[in-house]
Amino acid sequence: MLALALAATLAAAPAPRVAASTVTVLHVPQFDQLQGLTAFMTRAGASSQMLNPASWRGELHPFLPLDPTRPESLEALGIDATGPLSVSIRQDGRLACTRVKDAKVFQEASANVLARNGDVKAGTVKGVTTLRAPTGLGGYAGYVIKGQEACAFLSADEDTALRKEAAKLVTKAPAADARMAAVPGVLYVATQQGVFGLDGTANGLKVEGTATKLPLPPFQSQGTSPYGAMAPTGLLFSRAQVAPTGVAQATGSMRSLARTVCPDCDEDQVKGVTDALAKQLTGHMLFAVDSVQVKGSLRKPEVRFFAAKQALAAEVLDAAAVKAALAPLTQLPGAKVLEDGYMLEAKAGRIYVRLKGKHLVVGNDSTVTQAVMTSLPEKGAPLARAVDFTLDPKKVARALSQVSLMDVMGDETLAAFFGASTELGPLLSKSERITGWLDSAPNGAHRFLLNWTLPQKP
Repeated sequence: MLALALAATLAAAPAPRVAASTVTVLHVPQFDQLQGLTAFMTRAGASSQMLNPASWRGELHPFLPLDPTRPESLEALGIDATGPLSVSIRQDGRLACTRVKDAKVFQEASANVLARNGDVKAGTVKGVTTLRAPTGLGGYAGYVIKGQEACAFLSADEDTALRKEAAKLVTKAPAADARMAAVPGVLYVATQQGVFGLDGTANGLKVEGTATKLPLPPFQSQGTSPYGAMAPTGLLFSRAQVAPTGVAQATGSMRSLARTVCPDCDEDQVKGVTDALAKQLTGHMLFAVDSVQVKGSLRKPEVRFFAAKQALAAEVLDAAAVKAALAPLTQLPGAKVLEDGYMLEAKAGRIYVRLKGKHLVVGNDSTVTQAVMTSLPEKGAPLARAVDFTLDPKKVARALSQVSLMDVMGDETLAAFFGASTELGPLLSKSERITGWLDSAPNGAHRFLLNWTLPQKP
């Protein structure tokens, strides 16, 4: 029965025609089902040109003008709007495979475009028709068609490899993609690192997928979380249930961070503390970022750390054992004993390590740390997923706006944030909320979902 169920699932899954050596695949199972997604993109595109369908629709086909906002326009090109579209992006060019509704109309529309640079060559062998022409930029464009299946190509230089690949794709049935079958969506993007599906409405975008290279520990859903009843606040609010095998990885990240913000701290002492804490953590964690306030150059890692006003809470097994594990902190430079823990002087700021009942709280801002301490609930509540998160898009926009042009020089990460501020900042400022979840998936991968919500239209 299990085998039959799996076979049925794969049979119903979107089946892209994917070329060999493809770097990225873009797949639309049914072109006329994109209206909800394009409605969001059109509305979001008023604030972010990158998301505007007019900016990216030229990538859907090597030479024909496919308009995702008007599926009926495909009729004029001879393409079946109820059929699939698969785009294979390779190092040497790209291919787009579609289902043809009227072969004659498709061939005429294609020839009209390709003939602009002259020297069109066509031929038919064993029912497979090929047409190609130079692009005028040193490459070639064309198509291969057999029956209702057509694959168009665009090459940067010689087109032999792409033409042969297109011919293979139209003469064999596409293989079902199990990764896409497991993810809902009307448009899919797939790489070697993962796959995600997109869908939407005029008021929201949904992105769900799996990723194999996220720098995160493994998670596991344990039902009730001690932080499950807490209401989301601030720029970022996230609750996580880390699997036992991931606890050491999480504390290792803390140890690495300690070396950044406190270079004078003894590494053996820090390792001793984090190793002892790892044995006491249950895996239930809460991470909160209230806001971002940049003081200095973000090219300095310590400035980046203290710019985000944050605190981490973690449930522990034995409070007395944790208190004993923290005792060596008194030997670190600039350490001060508090009533419920320690304050550590670090590069560019202070770190607070406090204990409340069975909750260890570590923060880099006294106000945020205290707020988390005060809001810790007495009873837990169920969490539907191993990790959930809530983002305040307006606060995210303000945070991104603090990345200066001088910061991005020589730092690719900061350059990406600067680009995000320029391109997405205006949209974030007008957005209502962003929520989502994470789970572990087989073979070290992670499953994720993100919901981006805009205000209801008046």
